[in-house]
Amino acid sequence: MAQRRDSQSRRSVGRNYWMFVETPENYEIISEIGVSLFGMGRRFKRRAERMSPNDRVVFYVTGIRKWPATATITTYSFEDDSPVFRSPVCGERFPFRVKLRPDIVLEEPDYIDALLLAPRLDYVRRWAPEDWPLAFFDRLHLLPQKDFRLIEGEMKRIEARKQQGGAHLL
Repeated sequence: MAQRRDSQSRRSVGRNYWMFVETPENYEIISEIGVSLFGMGRRFKRRAERMSPNDRVVFYVTGIRKWPATATITTYSFEDDSPVFRSPVCGERFPFRVKLRPDIVLEEPDYIDALLLAPRLDYVRRWAPEDWPLAFFDRLHLLPQKDFRLIEGEMKRIEARKQQGGAHLL
């Protein structure tokens, strides 16, 4: 019997932890729509097909080098060419998409500073310490669960301090 090779057979079985790297402009769009949707270009089709409901996501914003939010994927990837996101490539509309449920969305002054936290991540250890930003060059990354939990743990700590009326540390 031939093994199925369609997108359903390629879906991962366990939970994945993704980092979605975005420009400030596109993160603003994502934020305005309630951190409810993420789109990927055609070259990320295979990675999009690996995404499953209950996979977790942390957003990283280039330029400012900060993590502003976490979310949970609520759908399998689907294709939609309607314009939502801005692309540096003419005509690219990020057609491979997943719907999200926001988990933690920080206010801009509270974003997690990657300059302080990224050097502690296992994911960046392949690079020289001063070159860790190269680890986040691409738009999609599978993170170790430990790294995801470290970033999200800092976000939870900031939220707890805000609820208690205190300032954040990172």
